[in-house]
Amino acid sequence: MNNESFVAIIPARYASSRFPGKPLAVLGGKTVINRVYEQVAKVLVNVYVATDDERIYNEVNSFGGNVIMTRSDHHSGTDRIEEAYSKIGREFPVVINVQGDEPFIHPEQIESVMKCFDDPSTEIATLGKRFESIEAVNNVNSPKIVVDRRGFAMYFSRSVIPFVRGVDKSQWIDKYPFLKHLGLYAYRSEVLKAITALPQSPLEKAESLEQLRWLENGYRIKVGITQIETVGIDTPEDLERAERLLLEREA
Repeated sequence: MNNESFVAIIPARYASSRFPGKPLAVLGGKTVINRVYEQVAKVLVNVYVATDDERIYNEVNSFGGNVIMTRSDHHSGTDRIEEAYSKIGREFPVVINVQGDEPFIHPEQIESVMKCFDDPSTEIATLGKRFESIEAVNNVNSPKIVVDRRGFAMYFSRSVIPFVRGVDKSQWIDKYPFLKHLGLYAYRSEVLKAITALPQSPLEKAESLEQLRWLENGYRIKVGITQIETVGIDTPEDLERAERLLLEREA
């Protein structure tokens, strides 16, 4: 697939329980949403922001980006992506969902998820990165992925999967390549339309992981492997860390 086969949509809401207005937070002289947009535009020609807030809409317009206003009652970023895609007025084979709080998203990560669609059986794609410590594996806020031999997800869980039998837990990381899920998604456009029409599934409700709805309904999720994990902005403290990281890079 060539570059023109893909469109990236960046969902950006103003409301956030932990950090209201974070897309408009300033990081190194530019807003977070501006930095996300610039990173994605290094890889893709077709980039849009999907928002429900006039302030974010105006900010994207001010730096010359493409932006689409969406409804404010969406339950997930995927739903917002689907509405925005329907308003673009062009057809693309694949839609990439880039989180609006990832100002350091790396071009290689986007390219990795794009490569998953070289396999014609890929319906949805996402990214995984090998965990580096058992402490990180144990974190319930870092979902684990188990994949099959072709790289398709078999399951995602907040629990530690798989269980390594007969080995002290402190040594599990040496016995199995535990895979962390990173929240970059891409969907064939017809699949995006279909999955947003699905009701919540029992597994999704149990784990609070939206992707389990898709697995439970028989959709196949290809997992691209990356060596890169970037800093997301979820809290004001994350923004401070990102500022320090930016200063280190520019030093």
